[in-house]
Amino acid sequence: MIRYAGLLYMEDLEELFTDVQCQRVFPDQKTFVDCIPKLPVAEILEQYRQWKRQPDGTIETFVMRYFDLPRVVPQPAQPMARNIDGHIADLWKILSRAPVENTGTLIGLPYHFIVPGGRFREIFYWDTYFTMLGLAAAGETQFIEDVTDNFAFLLRRFGLIPNGNRTYFLTRSQPPFFAHIIRLLQALKGDEILVKYITELTLEYQFWMQDAQLVTEDEPVKRRVVRMPDGALLNRYWDEQNTPRAEGYAADLASHEEASAKPSDHYRHLRGACESGWDFSGRWLRDGKTMHRIYTCDLIPVDLNSLLWYLESTLEEAYRITGKPETANSYGEKAAQRKAAIEKYCWHPQQQTFTDYDHRKQQPSDYLTMAMAYPLFCGLAGQQQAGLVLEQIEDLFLQPGGLLTSLHVTGQQWDAPNGWAPLQWIGYEAAMRYKNEKLAQKIRHNWMMNVERVFATTGKMMEKYNVVDISLLAGGGEYPNQDGFGWTNGVYAAFKRVNGQS
Repeated sequence: MIRYAGLLYMEDLEELFTDVQCQRVFPDQKTFVDCIPKLPVAEILEQYRQWKRQPDGTIETFVMRYFDLPRVVPQPAQPMARNIDGHIADLWKILSRAPVENTGTLIGLPYHFIVPGGRFREIFYWDTYFTMLGLAAAGETQFIEDVTDNFAFLLRRFGLIPNGNRTYFLTRSQPPFFAHIIRLLQALKGDEILVKYITELTLEYQFWMQDAQLVTEDEPVKRRVVRMPDGALLNRYWDEQNTPRAEGYAADLASHEEASAKPSDHYRHLRGACESGWDFSGRWLRDGKTMHRIYTCDLIPVDLNSLLWYLESTLEEAYRITGKPETANSYGEKAAQRKAAIEKYCWHPQQQTFTDYDHRKQQPSDYLTMAMAYPLFCGLAGQQQAGLVLEQIEDLFLQPGGLLTSLHVTGQQWDAPNGWAPLQWIGYEAAMRYKNEKLAQKIRHNWMMNVERVFATTGKMMEKYNVVDISLLAGGGEYPNQDGFGWTNGVYAAFKRVNGQS
């Protein structure tokens, strides 16, 4: 991995980092990796080695002496009678950040940005698109452009939009919603936006297709690109590193220890699931339930490839507008080839819906999730396919509190009984695009009522929701349910706007 001056990389802390994380000094492993050293790292390491020879207090007291802990994202006053719209308006101010310089592991950004809230004190890539929906509903066009310019800055500097603006996220991205972000801004400011960001859109595509020219029949997998048996190119989630995550170090070591075969790519599969944004789900587990059987990188995810089809289609239009028809045609051909490959490999004929495809075993996954809605959301599904998918969504996924993420209860947060704001919007848009307004309105209504009920009883906008038993809060995963929360605020506000409410 390329290293950049002026930034902290956790491996620089050597055994101090390992000791802090393995001894679980902080309940949340993200706390330490977000700390800011008070002295140069070399000096802190020297002090730590002396301290280990003659300990003075606990390792926690040592950390507190030499590091500033990350600030907790504050929340507005929350009297129970407070209006939810006023609360969201206050949250936009609280979650907004001014431009920042490099600080510890935090990568500086030149423009104003917005964070999700709770333990998430930096931008998160795919979260931001759904947060932007709410900013658009609030008329915050300049703020949307600032956030977009930050992503453009990251693409120019690093060649990718990382998972978040932290050094420990620089080896992976997240679901490629940059084209959707550009389209959102295009709707507000016109076609000039496609011209303005054409370089960055191209950089985004180049990141996902890196080393595509190297795949062959004998070596069909390179980085995020997979050559299918018929020669078509599709993509997978992946990570440059195959080591425990800095922000999940102890948990990753534990799951690797349980992996009886000690698969060489275990950590990469974990990291790949984080790139998907669905960290974690039985979707990525070979047996659907145990973390040590994770196999993320063996899958061709239907959501990822639908988003890349949308990126290719956006690039086709952008290059046509700029007067480069040959380049536009090239992207049009890529989009057509990807669409055909998605229909061939990600359509499950027995399940009658879209699923991921196991490129190792050369068979579709039987694990049904709301990722099936992405080909509809992006607009590449045929009418007959879309009708069958929407039937599945209504019959299996729609619950009293919104859409499930998957049908399985695994204890992972991206599984039943949980529902998440981005998938509510994707399901709604999928139904609207294919003219099933009745289903779309059910999705919108059930989700909004759930959010309003939780707000009325807790005064909080949560990261995720229990959509099956709406009397209970959501749970599961590596950390507690977070309050804040950018994409919930954004989708709720966008739902109000499409219903003609202010």
